[in-house]
Amino acid sequence: MQEFRYTNYAQDISFGAGALAQIGQAVERFGWQRLMLCSTSSLRRGGQIAALERALGGCLVASYEQVQPHVPEAQVTEALALAQTHQADAIIGFGGGSAIGMAKAVSLALEEQRGAGALQESAGSPIQQPLVPVVAIPTTYAGSEMTPVYGVTRQMEGESRKMTVTDVRVTPKLTIYDPLLTLQLSPEMTASTGINALAHCIEALYSVTRNPLSTAAALRGIHAMAAALPRCYAAGDDLEARTEMLQGSFLAAMALAHVTMALHHGLCHVLGGTAGVPHGMANSIILPHAMRFNLDATAPQLAQAAEAMGLAIAGTDAEAAAQEAIEQTSSLIAQMKLPQRLREANVREDDLPRLAQIAFGNRTVQSNPKPVRDVAQVEAILRAAW
Repeated sequence: MQEFRYTNYAQDISFGAGALAQIGQAVERFGWQRLMLCSTSSLRRGGQIAALERALGGCLVASYEQVQPHVPEAQVTEALALAQTHQADAIIGFGGGSAIGMAKAVSLALEEQRGAGALQESAGSPIQQPLVPVVAIPTTYAGSEMTPVYGVTRQMEGESRKMTVTDVRVTPKLTIYDPLLTLQLSPEMTASTGINALAHCIEALYSVTRNPLSTAAALRGIHAMAAALPRCYAAGDDLEARTEMLQGSFLAAMALAHVTMALHHGLCHVLGGTAGVPHGMANSIILPHAMRFNLDATAPQLAQAAEAMGLAIAGTDAEAAAQEAIEQTSSLIAQMKLPQRLREANVREDDLPRLAQIAFGNRTVQSNPKPVRDVAQVEAILRAAW
């Protein structure tokens, strides 16, 4: 067996239809009394925030509902000021990856403010506890609710850069998975964030830091989502399919939390932070190309993915089975009418060399199982995807 390191995080996870209504009991158990919400206006219009307000009552003392994709640094400053004014003792991220990422960013900023400069580059122990913890309530399949990582988009050298921050203290202390909250997801958001979750599993399978638990979670997540995602896309009100899909997303997020991601996610972060491509859309475009690039180095792991997808691969060698997994992934993306070209996401061809240069320096790209030794390799992938 290969050597591995596994880090476990202290988290309370509640899964089930109607779980949101029980959040008040969980908050009381933790002893939080002044919670602040980070979310989006769409959840206010959809009634989900009203349901949260009913469940929390007077414990919800502030609400920031303007969260934009990729967590702009200026918005973190605004939300931080609100949290400070209301003396929040826990921050709720309610929505997709950006809302949960905003909650993490505010939590860590409060740590720095209240910790009298004690905040280090990264908390070194997985049991180190936050001063102001994060509560995550995902309404998509983005996966941030299980991880110690978030991204913030900053202006650097005249352009936007999405910077990744890792600190165990931002790992949500409480995560509420309620499939009822996903019933209103549009087909497009269902598809794009679903492919994001699938990408977490794929990269976890061949991660350079994979371990037996991450592999098991990734394979079970692929199996669940391969069946449930097309059903959720076709009929968003299918609660059984939504429940299975959310379970798959949870497993994907769990795998994501315990391994290092690779080329695919590094490219998606650059496309999002610098080119403004929505994260789910970037995933749908880049995933098959990243899998093809890695095929010769990761065929055994991609063959496992093919089996988890339910493909008939008996008697085929690992490379052929891996190719089947890539084709099935491409077919699923096309079936759900997601963009398959960067030009469809308004990325200009003359921007590709600059984006490749930025991505080449990304630490996630440099953690790819197949070494990325030259910026030309990255540019070739982007051109193939363009």
